[in-house]
This record gives sequence, C-alpha cells and structure tokens, in this order.
Amino acid sequence: MRGVLFDGKRVEVVDDLEVREPGPGEVVVAIAAAGLCHSDLSVVDGTIPFPVPVVLGHEGAGLVEAVGAGVSHVSAGDHVALSTLANCGTCAECDRGRPTMCRKAIGRPGQPFARGGRPVFQFASNSAFAERTVVKAVQVVRIPQDIPLSSAALIGCGVLTGVGAVLNRAKVEYGDSVVVIGTGGIGLNVLQGARIAAASRIVAVDANPAKEAVARQFGATDFLTSTEGVRELLPTGADHVFECVGRVELVRQAVDLLDRHGQAVLLGTPPAGAEASFVVASMFLDKSILGCRYGSSRPQRDIPLYAGLYREGRLLLDELVTQTYPVEEFERAVADAEAGKVARGVLTF
Repeated sequence: MRGVLFDGKRVEVVDDLEVREPGPGEVVVAIAAAGLCHSDLSVVDGTIPFPVPVVLGHEGAGLVEAVGAGVSHVSAGDHVALSTLANCGTCAECDRGRPTMCRKAIGRPGQPFARGGRPVFQFASNSAFAERTVVKAVQVVRIPQDIPLSSAALIGCGVLTGVGAVLNRAKVEYGDSVVVIGTGGIGLNVLQGARIAAASRIVAVDANPAKEAVARQFGATDFLTSTEGVRELLPTGADHVFECVGRVELVRQAVDLLDRHGQAVLLGTPPAGAEASFVVASMFLDKSILGCRYGSSRPQRDIPLYAGLYREGRLLLDELVTQTYPVEEFERAVADAEAGKVARGVLTF
C-alpha cells in the first residue's frame, strides 16, 4: 500500500508498505484524507525528534475496515475521525477526564508497519499518511456520513488543538478579550474557538497581511501584522494571548501583552530545548503561562461536539481546506504549506 515514509534523510511516497491486522481493542482504518500539519514537517526538520523509518501523518479521517476483539463502538463501514491519543483509559489521569496527560499516550511509538520485511514506526500513534493504519479503539470516533472526510480529517488535530485550547484549557468566557499570534491552521482554530466562546475582542496577529481576510472569516475582529499595535486596541492588555508560532520571542511578547489575571497559552512548537524569558515581577498580578497539549481534549466527547457545531454552521471546517492533493503530490503540498499558500493542505487517497 501507499504511504509517506521518512527514513531520517528524505521523505518519499512509497507503494510497498504493509500494515498488520488489528489485535484486541484495535481498529484498521482505510484513510480517505489527511491534513498536512506543521508537526509532520517538524519531524522531518528535526524539531520533533522521532525514531525512523516512520510513516508520517496524524490528522486523518476515513472508513473502518476491520475491528479487533472487544471493539463495539464502531464497525466496518463507519465514517470516523482519528485522534492521536492512544491513552490507556484506566490510569488516574484518564479517570479524571484528562486523557492528554496519560503517560501511556506519550512517547511510546509502535511499529505496526513493515517494508521489505523491516518494521516501520508509527507517528503519533496514528500515521494518517498511509492508505490504511491500525490504531487503538479509543482513537477512533464515529462521525456523521454527511461530513466530507477531507474536512472531518482536520478535526483530529488542528480543531481539537486550537478550539480545545480556548474552550478546555483557557476556558475563555463571554466578553473576554483574546489575542492570537499566528494564523496558520492552529491559529485559525483558536480564532473560531474564541468566536464560539463569545469573546468580545479577538485580535489576530500575523506578519503576512494576505491572511487578514481568512482571519476575519474565522472570527477576528481586528488584524495586525505585528504585536506592536495590540496596546492601542487593548490599552490594559488582553485576557488571553495564544502563541501559535513556536518562537521564543513571541512567547515573551504574549506574556507582555497580558492584562491583570491574564493567561498566555503556548501552542507553537519551538525547537527542543528552547528557552523563553519574562519579567518575573510582571506575573505577580495573577497572570499565568499555560502549556497546552492537544487542546486538553477528550476526543470521544469533543469530536462529536465539534461535528455537531459544524452541522449547525458554527464551526468552519470546509473553509480550512485550502487545497487537496493526491498523496503522490506530497512534495507540492509541503512547498505550498511552507510558502504560506494554504491554511491547510489535505492529502487524499
């Protein structure tokens, strides 16, 4: 079968991958569409260290092809969106409703694939850049069949992360002020999360002025090309600032833009080991710096919720898909993403 393989030196689309059959509590999904996320490219450039060879991709949707013993919530033919959370479901964190904190869901790459008789790693317990993948049942969430799979694919990472950061982690309230630094795939979802939460002022900041129209479409009330103008719009600072780029100087700016009792939420992925600084005394006005993994999501709850908001016209998914590419055009999709031509490019099988 076809898939996008990174061997540590280069990325190529191969056609001789194999994937094993599902074991107990597992599901094989035939991938129809998968979003190209910055995290996939971060594996290639080394920002996210990961063992190789590895099948990339982690934001996908498709049809259930087969289920293992003990799986009852989905069956063959169901349309599903995938999450990256291979959480155990039985530890204290899972029991508290915090599956993103499950230690068995982090840093335990499996090898369900093979090529030429050699095992191949799975990225983010998912590997959606393959015609078929095998995942834990907890990662598979059934969705209505009237949602286009190219749009549904984006729920599994960009939407869960961005919207979830607003609703689950920051808990933005009616009338709050929000600043979003970076309007890529994650930033756009933060914008629409703030709109859904009924924030009163939503300021988008992006160095590319061409992104203003789409930022406003997703919920921005104001658009700036740098953070320098934020204080003119919000003289006392913002209730919430989301850093969605992953640059340490922008982390500092996010902290400096906070009002009293404000929260800076870090969503961008800087290089491993990167350090940011801030004035400690500035934090004594009840300000907070919040990390956020995967939107503090509970996928079995949140994915159906977001699917429902999409069907009501309140959550934009189709508009996130700037362009689709057959998987063979992976290099073109990467080039367009790196050039800032797309909000989200989607690979199709």
